[in-house]
Formats: sequence, structure tokens, C-alpha cells
Amino acid sequence: MHQSLYRKYRPHAFKDVAGQDQVVAPLLAQIEGKTVGHAYLFAGSRGLGKTSIARIFSHANSARRIQTSTKSMRHLTTAWNDIRALTENVYTLPFASPYKVYILDEAHMLSKGAWNAFLKTLEEPPAHALFILATTELEKVPETVQSRCQVFQFKKPSRAGLATLVADIAKKEGYAMEPAAADLVSLLGDGSYRDALSVLEKVLASASSKKITLEDTEQATGAPKHALVHGLVTALSEGNQEAAHAAVQQATKADVSLPMFLTLVLERMRLILLARHAPEMRKDMKESLESEDYAEIEAIASNKDSKLTHHTLRTFLDAASRMRFSPIPSLPLELAILEVSLIV
Repeated sequence: MHQSLYRKYRPHAFKDVAGQDQVVAPLLAQIEGKTVGHAYLFAGSRGLGKTSIARIFSHANSARRIQTSTKSMRHLTTAWNDIRALTENVYTLPFASPYKVYILDEAHMLSKGAWNAFLKTLEEPPAHALFILATTELEKVPETVQSRCQVFQFKKPSRAGLATLVADIAKKEGYAMEPAAADLVSLLGDGSYRDALSVLEKVLASASSKKITLEDTEQATGAPKHALVHGLVTALSEGNQEAAHAAVQQATKADVSLPMFLTLVLERMRLILLARHAPEMRKDMKESLESEDYAEIEAIASNKDSKLTHHTLRTFLDAASRMRFSPIPSLPLELAILEVSLIV
């Protein structure tokens, strides 16, 4: 049976967890010091490993005290029936494990009645009960519940860190990824380990060879081609309004995601301006980018006649915020080109 990359490479021990040291270190310290609490609240956006770490923490506690299976671990939904069953059965002693561990996913979706029923148990839990709540919307979890839990905030991985993870997993699967390809997968993953590995899986499934190029990744994901992004940035740098509009029109005809197209354009502008105004960063850029890619950025950054400035970046950043409300997807981009032309 096929197993998704996210499931295949899901961490099964604390040593396998990447990028969440601010969560893992104190949890390990509590296990070592035998100071484990009775209620934890894991908060953070999707795909960061909240449930995986909850399971690891549960198994680590059971294994430390009694070498036995964790049959007393229950993974709950947010249904009222689950909460009622919890409140009715939580005081029954576990058979084989030192704890009854309850993992409650998407905790913010509980109704007011369910929260009230659960809160009574949370206030005076039996010694053998361990509750681990996970949520993507911490603000929706009642303060009365948060105050009775140890709250841990999960961080989104850096884009560079996520790209490294993507390249490492591709290597384990027998593929070599160009840095630019891994970086694009990281960008499309939007700060989520799970989403990035889902994108990677799509790329690997359509690969025609064991070497994954940027072009392969663009083709597999439908991401805007590099030439389109570079074409718009170059036109803006040259102050060529006609060429800039033509680049947007090409992107529209290619049926690519215009928000993603704009994201890549913004990233390109950012690197150019950093290379121009923070030259000490050029070494890191050169090491992390393909040689041709870096050469394009360096050429525009070094061009004294370039019309690409921080005003350009700010104008297109504003376009990104307007795009989600625009009835015509390309309109914010077209307006940004006109605004930049007027500034010049």
C-alpha cells in the first residue's frame, strides 16, 4: 500500500523532530525530571507536527515508567460524544499504562457545552490522566482552559530550513534536487511540513529522471515559470511599462496562480534590493542560489540605471494585499505597474 511522504517521514521520537526545539526541550526536561503535568495545549498553524509530538510525548511517558504498550492513549475528535465519554471514563484506572492519555485535535472546534463539561474534568483531573490539546486557532480556546494547561507555541519552519528538509527527504527517496527546486517546493509549502511534503510527492511522482530541476518542479506544480518572473522584474528595472504589462498578460494566459506569481516577483525584488543595499549578504545568496539565478540578481542589483527601488517593492506588496479582493485577478498587478511608472 502506498504511504504518503508525510506519513512515511513523520517523526516517531523526539530526536526526529525538526525545528521545534522550544517545545521539545522543555518536554524532555519534564520527562527526565518526572515533573510531567496533567494538561498541555499545543498551538500553531497546520502541518507543524503538533499531533506527532503529542503522540511521541505520550509514548515517552509510558515507556519511561512502565515498559508496556500505550493502550490507554485515546485520540479524540471534537465531537460532543467523545467529550461525554471522556468525562464518564476518565476516572477509571488504566490497565497496562501509568497514564490515560487523551489527545484532542482541533480543540477550538468544541462547542460551549462541550468546553464546560471538559473544564470540570480539567480542574480536578485524576492523577493518571494526561490531556494534550492541539489547535490551529488558540484565540478560540477559552481562557479558563488555557490557564489550566501548559501552552506551547509551535513555530513555522524557516523557508531555508524547509528547503533543506525537502532536499534531504528527496535524497532518501533516491532523487537529487536542485537548490532552486527545493526552494520552490518550500515556498509552495507555505510554512507547513505536511504541505511541503505533499508538494514534493507530486514532484517526485511526475519526475522523468532522478535529478529534479526547477523546470521539473514548475511543470509538476503549475508554478509560474522562472522566465515569466524574471521578465516582469527586468521590465520594471528597465522602466519598460509595455514589457511589464506583457509579462503579466503572459502569466495570465499561462493560467498560473497570480498570487503565487506575485509572491515570486516580490521575493525576486527583495533579493535584488538586499544584494544592492546589504552587499554582505551576497555571499550567502551566491551559496544558496543557482549560479545563473544569482547572476541575474547581481546584474540588476549592480545596475546604476535600474529603476527598481524600495518604492517598487512597496507598491507591489500593496498589490498583494489587494489581490484577494479583486474581481479581476490581474488588476492589482496592472495598477502596480502604472503606479510605479508614475513614480519613475
